[in-house]
Amino acid sequence: MDRTAQLTSRASAHPIAYDPPPAPRSLHVRAVRVLEDNWTGASTVPSRSLYPHQWSWDSAFIAIGLRHLSPLRAQTELETLLAAQWADGRIPHIVFNPSVPLDAYFPSPDFWRSSTAGRAAGAPRTVQTSGIVQPPVHALAAWLVHCADPGLSRARGFLARVYPRLAAWHRYLLHRRDLGGAGLASVVHPWEQGMDNSPCWDAPLSRVVPAPARSFRRADLDHGAAEDRPTDLDYGRYVRLATDYRDGGYADGTAQFAVEDPAFNALLIASEHALARIAGELGATGTARHARAQRLTTALVDRLWDPASGMFLCRDIRDGNGTLIPERSVSGLVPLLLPDLPRDLVSALVRTVRGPHFGLGATTRLPPSCDLLGEAFDPHRYWRGPAWFNTSWLIERGLRIHGEQEHADALREAFLDTAGSSGFAEYVDPYTGEPCGAPGFGWTAALTLDLLHARPGDGVTSAGTGTFDMSEKGGNRG
Repeated sequence: MDRTAQLTSRASAHPIAYDPPPAPRSLHVRAVRVLEDNWTGASTVPSRSLYPHQWSWDSAFIAIGLRHLSPLRAQTELETLLAAQWADGRIPHIVFNPSVPLDAYFPSPDFWRSSTAGRAAGAPRTVQTSGIVQPPVHALAAWLVHCADPGLSRARGFLARVYPRLAAWHRYLLHRRDLGGAGLASVVHPWEQGMDNSPCWDAPLSRVVPAPARSFRRADLDHGAAEDRPTDLDYGRYVRLATDYRDGGYADGTAQFAVEDPAFNALLIASEHALARIAGELGATGTARHARAQRLTTALVDRLWDPASGMFLCRDIRDGNGTLIPERSVSGLVPLLLPDLPRDLVSALVRTVRGPHFGLGATTRLPPSCDLLGEAFDPHRYWRGPAWFNTSWLIERGLRIHGEQEHADALREAFLDTAGSSGFAEYVDPYTGEPCGAPGFGWTAALTLDLLHARPGDGVTSAGTGTFDMSEKGGNRG
């Protein structure tokens, strides 16, 4: 029996994970195969070819899917990532596998120099990491993983061990990264927001002098077409920002790029709600965290909501005026996740995602990463038009939270169909579903598993619990 069959056999013995068992060659089994192929023994790589290390928000999404298959492995995924946390609280966006050759990925460990350049910020000495971060999905993932098998979680002390690390991570973001002074966290590099070369970054990046092309070699072009990847000019600016941050000892507050992003902050708010639930499970009160999440939701609306666009926009902290960036991005739809979002804003977001700028349910299969009508739109270029499965999952969950069951069910069906037909691609053409990027992508397979366990028509309640209500005796619907 191969390892995929073993995992499927073990999982089928636990109806909390899924019921009934999948049929051979089903979408479920194919997704399991991807996760098994990408498993390293302690964590899951996004892609064996293009991304051969552990990525921060990838691992959070992967754990959300793995909980249906092996709650133990899902816990291990998060524990491995959190073991590389810095003393200042940040969770680095990459944890490097020392067995992978340095030239397999750039920027490599010898670029980031975490153990030396990051010493003042408390970088670990025994593992090499990057020095920047990614969106804070982790507390939400930890809570959902716990709910998949509360007995195992309690027996292993899972939440008791991860809670202090997650709390430190949120403190870092809420204090060190409040660069705009209004309570929201800022990103200091496009890679931190996760949507690497979104048109939202064009204006802030235009002020950055790029690093010389001869100073680095792009390993990503060994695995992807140049016309689908960021341009050399943009990549030079990414390298310049990362170099300056490293050479400044990874200290926050001086970066020439600083942006308040709606998706990053919405995920922080959702994870604050999740931390409140974790605190309650551990016998403490989560009242203060729920209140903080509500305050952050108010700040998000005050700072980033744009009525004219019918969605949230990014705010450029370093342009001299702190103005909103007039680019419609899928990031501005992700706050649908938030349970305390005013109903009129929810209605506006639903109209926007289904309207001409994103076309969901009319012209596009999945929400595109940016405005269909924008000058920068390209259906194949990385984060400048293609549809991504993690953002589609977040929007599906948000629609369901706010009672938009018909739209959520349609998006779920489109997600599952496109994931399967694309071979669990990294991203796809939003019109045709044509696969782009890396095949057999980790979070695509994992979130496919999660939606397979959320039956059509299921609701996701949110009263007082944050993004997903997991109060029903550890139920596993997420």
